[in-house]
Amino acid sequence: MSYSDLSKHIIQKKKSHLVVGLDTDISKVPEYFRGFINPVLEFNKNVIDATKDIVAGYKMNSAFYEAAGGTGLNALLQTADYIPDNCLKIVDAKRSDISNSAEQYAKIFFDKMDFDSITINPYMGYDAAAPFLERNSRGIYVLALTSNPSASEFQKLKVGNKYLFELIIDVASKWKKGSVGFVFGANHLKEIKSFSKKYSDIPLLIPGIGFQGNDLNNLLKNLNSENFLINSSRGIIYAPGKKVSNEEFKSIIIKIVISLNNSINKF
Repeated sequence: MSYSDLSKHIIQKKKSHLVVGLDTDISKVPEYFRGFINPVLEFNKNVIDATKDIVAGYKMNSAFYEAAGGTGLNALLQTADYIPDNCLKIVDAKRSDISNSAEQYAKIFFDKMDFDSITINPYMGYDAAAPFLERNSRGIYVLALTSNPSASEFQKLKVGNKYLFELIIDVASKWKKGSVGFVFGANHLKEIKSFSKKYSDIPLLIPGIGFQGNDLNNLLKNLNSENFLINSSRGIIYAPGKKVSNEEFKSIIIKIVISLNNSINKF
């Protein structure tokens, strides 16, 4: 099964397009978790326990784990292992390197940590993505048009009669059918509408909902695809605050996730 088919299968089976971002910052987790040997891992496990039957999957930004050294990498590995097989596992690592280095990243994130997909910076071209694409059933999400304030400095540079991000899509969409998806920030409604109409079968990963302030309903009105994932991180995992019990923590997260799912599915 290709990654695109896997994504569609899980979305349909779970009746969810929602991905929970486990971008876990130890300074923001509830005090309840501070007493554990690895608070980040314990926090992640509790988020997963509360949401695994509701959401399509989880996206982990590797920077939050790499910054903590060995303990953080262990939390990344063990969290990935804890996520059940009926949920997508996405590592947001934005890797890009020459092929022999990219091969090592593929070994880390796909062979060792068993992620289903990874975000890729396309600047170095196909050979930097090839080691990831050679793994059957795995996928890459190529950065197309991101949600950060200065995204347009390069991504919307005109190259002939097209923007750079459009040329990236033209090229990368041909790399390996079923294995390539794209990242669009939720603030780029016009571009999302155009992309999802032209490439309705290609996986689409959309961050920027919730804490970043982009409107979910406006986004959904501009989507013409069924193979999309919407990521929310801080708007879910930090919503309970720091002064809650474990049961209160789970209860609040469940309510938020169900509400988001219902809002997405009504469109």
